[in-house]
Amino acid sequence: MRTTPSPRTGLVAVVVTAVLWGTTGTAAATAAVGPLAIGAAALGIGGLLQAAVAVRPLQRARPVLRRHLGLVLVGGIAVAVYPLAFYSSMHTAGVAIGSVVSLASAPLASGVLERVVDRRPLGRAWVAAAALGVLGSTVLCLSGVDSGQAPTDAPAGTDIGSGGTVLGILLGLVAGVTYAVYSWAAHRLMVVGAGRAASIGAVFGTGGVLLLPVLVLTGGAF
Repeated sequence: MRTTPSPRTGLVAVVVTAVLWGTTGTAAATAAVGPLAIGAAALGIGGLLQAAVAVRPLQRARPVLRRHLGLVLVGGIAVAVYPLAFYSSMHTAGVAIGSVVSLASAPLASGVLERVVDRRPLGRAWVAAAALGVLGSTVLCLSGVDSGQAPTDAPAGTDIGSGGTVLGILLGLVAGVTYAVYSWAAHRLMVVGAGRAASIGAVFGTGGVLLLPVLVLTGGAF
């Protein structure tokens, strides 16, 4: 008999994911490798592994995936852009600003997609949480821009000033939007019957293939 996960389980999963997501920037900042190489390795290799573990579901869902090839491609392109923007954001604006902007903008972009594309209404709780996220992110970003100096948590040797912080904020917004897009694409594939494993495998596998050339060009330092 199939059981439905409790809301508490979902909340715990979100918190754990946020913690793990937030620590990737710290790890990347201590590595003697550029942000493009780290991003390409993270989701390039990771995306191919996602596809590899979903080979059988992908085979079963092939007819559905072919009918919705556009969703697969949109999700795959978003997967490829996301890590490059995310790690570059932290490299230029610092781990704190890059992570927070990406984390805060992703659910905002997801909500907009659901409202505009799926025509799903946004509740008061969502609006309140979104407003708090925007307010906190804005305060943090303004502090970085006003200081006119490189963030204290930026990689060693970085001297970017307020201009770099602004660039990092913009890259963080790109990361948040692309994260929302590939999450939405994977969800839509599940809705049309592709299944969870096949949807994730198709979207991440496509992104992984697109990131391999970037890894080859930038990953020599590994």
